[in-house]
Amino acid sequence: MSFDLTQYGITGESTNHTLVGYHVHRNPSVAKLYSLAVPQERYSLANNGALMAFSAPKTGRSPRDKRIVEEETTKADIWWGEVNRPIPEASFELNKQTAINYLNCRDHIYVIDGFAGWDPEHQIKVRIICTRAYHALFMHNMLIRPNAEQLENFGDPEWVIFNAGQMPAIPELEGVGSKTSVNVNFKTREMVILGTEYAGEMKKGIFGVLNYTLPKQGILSMHCSANEGEDGDVALFFGLSGTGKTTLSADPNRHLIGDDEHGWSDKGVFNFEGGCYAKTIDLSEEGEPEIYNAIRFGSILENVGFDPDTFDVDYSDVSITQNTRCSYPIEFIDNAKIPCVGGHPKNIVFLTCDAFGVLPPVSKLTPEQAMYQFISGYTAKVAGTEIGVTEPIPDFSACYGAAFLSLHPTVYAELLAEKIRKHDVDVWLVNTGWTGGAYGTGSRFALKHTRAIVDAILGGALRDAEYEQDKVFGLSMPKRVPGVPDGVLNPRNSWSDSKAYDATADKLVSMFVKNFEKYADQASAEVLGAAPNPSAVQGR
Repeated sequence: MSFDLTQYGITGESTNHTLVGYHVHRNPSVAKLYSLAVPQERYSLANNGALMAFSAPKTGRSPRDKRIVEEETTKADIWWGEVNRPIPEASFELNKQTAINYLNCRDHIYVIDGFAGWDPEHQIKVRIICTRAYHALFMHNMLIRPNAEQLENFGDPEWVIFNAGQMPAIPELEGVGSKTSVNVNFKTREMVILGTEYAGEMKKGIFGVLNYTLPKQGILSMHCSANEGEDGDVALFFGLSGTGKTTLSADPNRHLIGDDEHGWSDKGVFNFEGGCYAKTIDLSEEGEPEIYNAIRFGSILENVGFDPDTFDVDYSDVSITQNTRCSYPIEFIDNAKIPCVGGHPKNIVFLTCDAFGVLPPVSKLTPEQAMYQFISGYTAKVAGTEIGVTEPIPDFSACYGAAFLSLHPTVYAELLAEKIRKHDVDVWLVNTGWTGGAYGTGSRFALKHTRAIVDAILGGALRDAEYEQDKVFGLSMPKRVPGVPDGVLNPRNSWSDSKAYDATADKLVSMFVKNFEKYADQASAEVLGAAPNPSAVQGR
């Protein structure tokens, strides 16, 4: 045994286990993890050098099985509801003991010590205790890796994750209810994972922790990507799945600060993570060369199909899941900025894929509109992808990441507005969805036009442009954007049937208003005043 875990009750002793062959591997090398993983089932070595790992039957997060311990130190602060459901302290302790019992039955245990947060003033020490080499390599990639001196002087961690995902939870326990249970205890600073081997639960668990602790220090925690220009101008990109967040932030002319999780302090922006976790469905070298070339020795391909004879990866294979992923250290991206920190943002871009086709391709937001859109977190799922669905389905996710929020969305929105005003940040709403009609009638905005919009934003061409106001959504739309046809900039003008546009806009306005009802009691009058105006549609 090379590392002592007895403080956690992990000794390698159990009624059916001997100490013969019991090993604790603390921060092993990538090569060591490969050597331990590949001979086992549910691992393969890809022809491009990546480790292929499989997490079935769970191939995505289990948000309905996420629980936060209800205890006196945090009970009054948590945003309780569908996102954060309570579990009693006693049930958490039983889940933790189940995990420890399982760990005590394994021959090989992996410990990964690392940091979350590139800003040393706001960095936390995290320890992962797990039983799969896949999980160890994943968190080796996703946490900030300590050097030899930092590891030697690491001391006690501030947070510990016990990942015994191969062991099911006990559904009968109060507050559990299923064989999968992902628990966070803010009082003891521990997280327990049972009944799921999907690695993303660890990554997002730490994000949820920072979403609780950082806002209390006046630091905005954000589900966004960030990049930086040659002149040091920082841009943030918020957006839900399918809106283009990763694609548009991966700019060969700008340096990548991070692809998913960031904090915004009085000094500027900092990445939480030491790696990236990208989707790989239909990945190609031509379409996303930065991600494609990052997949090599040291990367993980998660639930991706491959040829069993040649071990060539098939990124179009969705036989296991459409949520195929890759994990790699951020330095595998050639234009990454390390340390992953930047100054205060100059531009913030909210990305939405509006399949209703009624939002403009680009609009400039006031601070109040920014708060309203941020709390709403709107995009739309494309219609026709499910049986019986005949029109677009709205998808509202507060702060563009409701599943990871620990506090009420207005806490983050107020911090955002405060920083926007203080640092004179321009905020933009960019629609990467449909124009000239809704899905099925209109067409998707051309990627080259969206890139031209982003280039115009980051280059400053739109800051002092001439604008017209959309009376329904109250959005300021530029009359000219270099490289974009004038006819698409006002969405109503792009529809051949203006009455059909008005009817569709009225429908989307009603959805916005209804969704915001659950936040209205904690929103300011200024934010409520930034809501879309139903009467403007009816008055046309």
